[in-house]
Amino acid sequence: MKLNLLDVNIVSGPVVITIYVIAAAFLLYLLIRPWSRWWLRTALLTIAISAALAIATLLVVERGLKLIDAPLGADSHAWVVATFVGVGLAVVNLFRSRWWRKVLAVLGIVSFALAATVGINAAFGINPTVGAFLHIVESKPISVAKPTATPSDAPTGPLYQSWKPPADMPALGRTGTQVIPGLLSGFKARTAGIYLPPAALVKNPPALPLMIMMMGQPGDPNPAFMQQALDATAVAHNGLAPIVIVADQLGNPNTDTLCINSKKFGNVETYITQDVPNWAKANLNISHNPAEWTIAGYSNGGGCAIYYGAVHPDIFKNVVDISGEDYPGASEASASLKSMFDGNMAAYDAIKPLRIMKDRQYPGTTAIFTGGSKDPDYSAAAARVAAGARAAGMATTLFSVPGAGHGADALVGGMRMAAGVLFPVLGLEAKS
Repeated sequence: MKLNLLDVNIVSGPVVITIYVIAAAFLLYLLIRPWSRWWLRTALLTIAISAALAIATLLVVERGLKLIDAPLGADSHAWVVATFVGVGLAVVNLFRSRWWRKVLAVLGIVSFALAATVGINAAFGINPTVGAFLHIVESKPISVAKPTATPSDAPTGPLYQSWKPPADMPALGRTGTQVIPGLLSGFKARTAGIYLPPAALVKNPPALPLMIMMMGQPGDPNPAFMQQALDATAVAHNGLAPIVIVADQLGNPNTDTLCINSKKFGNVETYITQDVPNWAKANLNISHNPAEWTIAGYSNGGGCAIYYGAVHPDIFKNVVDISGEDYPGASEASASLKSMFDGNMAAYDAIKPLRIMKDRQYPGTTAIFTGGSKDPDYSAAAARVAAGARAAGMATTLFSVPGAGHGADALVGGMRMAAGVLFPVLGLEAKS
């Protein structure tokens, strides 16, 4: 099998372990020098000063300037401190040393930086491969079952009552990609991710519920997390789960489009609410009933999900907002106000879900909000928006994901918890 470097795992496994071992070896080498009181004092002082600088930097970046939206967490903090210490020791090794120690000190700095990058990335877990880290969306086309029945042919009762899985149904679902063109919007989206549950992979699949999922920013339409979150639940429900389209609401991983139609970034809202559903109806064996359609998102995508759910309840009767913002662009509200609305606060307020829901009622809409227990800011945002959704008549559930921050643990854990509420609503299991 040909090795694809873009698929190399950089969250766990041999590559990660090798990077850590090499960094540890450099650190040990830089610490071990012929014993002298000068080196003992120098090493201890360097470690103390470097650790203090690391802590001060974290305080300034996280609490002072607030350059990071989500908490880094203990693991990432430890990596920052360790890297500062390693670099500090490398710098002092440039003095009173032979040329090869100087060379190894420079190489050590590179190794420490690489190990810290991999370690912090692993702590969040959102970019599990080299390709994901570089935001390279690979094309891995997956075959999709064309619609086999008209909407009128769908079972009249909940699907779980009529579905009998065939003996040759795969044990797990599959993921891949499909190009979804912006025929109406003109928006140039990246290749969408697709998750097909086991029931979608049989010869005569049933019409399954549809979920349109959006990831965070920066981020990519990677369907792997949906498979992690939903496969186990699907197995427990005779292979039933929603078909998931992980759609691209960004166009560029470093762009926050606010999920709206704009002159600056194009007609993103039209793409997500018209182009993607139209493609799904034409290419996937899905239910056409809005009661079985879900708009979902994580982080940036979560804020977009509740926005679309508030504006388009005729399309999406279910909303899953995982660790989402209060409103699109909330993490950089001042910049969003200036760049997207020319400073017009009234125009910006008009797209905020809490403002939209305040004047409307949503009978028949189910909304699920989650936040990591170690992610106080986004958990608070989830609570605020959940309260607004409940006041607007949505059947609302708020979850705290135990032990999760603002990474893959919150994403996968949040979706698994949401599935417990969503599956009965979608007719995939009996209502309690």
